[in-house]
Amino acid sequence: MPYYGYFDPTYLLVIIGAVLSLLASAKVKSTFSKYSKVHSLSGMTGAQAAEKILHFSGIFVVRFERIEGDLTDHYDPKSKVLRLSDSVYDNTSVAAVGVAAHECGHAVQDNKGYAPLRIRAALVPAANIGATVSWPLILIGILLGGSKTLITLGIILFSLAVLFQLVTLPVELNASGRAVTILAETGILQGEEVGQTKKVLFAAALTYVASAASMILQLLRLIILAGNRRND
Repeated sequence: MPYYGYFDPTYLLVIIGAVLSLLASAKVKSTFSKYSKVHSLSGMTGAQAAEKILHFSGIFVVRFERIEGDLTDHYDPKSKVLRLSDSVYDNTSVAAVGVAAHECGHAVQDNKGYAPLRIRAALVPAANIGATVSWPLILIGILLGGSKTLITLGIILFSLAVLFQLVTLPVELNASGRAVTILAETGILQGEEVGQTKKVLFAAALTYVASAASMILQLLRLIILAGNRRND
């Protein structure tokens, strides 16, 4: 691939990934903000809705914790803890209830032994190592005169981080699907509220899609650069 001056054309792949991530982040924030102003008819807070959903699903071992920040909500399958952020825990909005329900979806997945969730959990150590070590290996390989072994190893390790992102997609989409179904079945949300929650969760799903796309584009860039170096 030709280089124009000091510009590396493959940087376009990184830029595209960054733009996708920024757009997805802006979308989820704007959508959450919009429906944070719409209070649910049930009057339930995110924490109350989460408790009802888990009990409805036959889950009584999960603890609840409040954490700082906005949209920092997550479920920890190891410690069986559901952590809800300040913007969700005591909030009675459709958006807050939807996000809480989504995290409950992960707890339900864990309880039912949902295979993709187990696979993702097993990939965490390898993905963390891959994301941390891959770039130093590649840079060292380049500094050592283009060591094919180190560069290839770096790409393989980075691929593990990409694989983690890809496995995350069905996990997140499935959790949202479970959340919407249970919210409707329990009557926590009704009618138009269910559709509004779907919009919030769809916007949130876009962030995972963008993240996966960004990682794939970075991997593609690495493969292109490695191929060019071999041809030099």
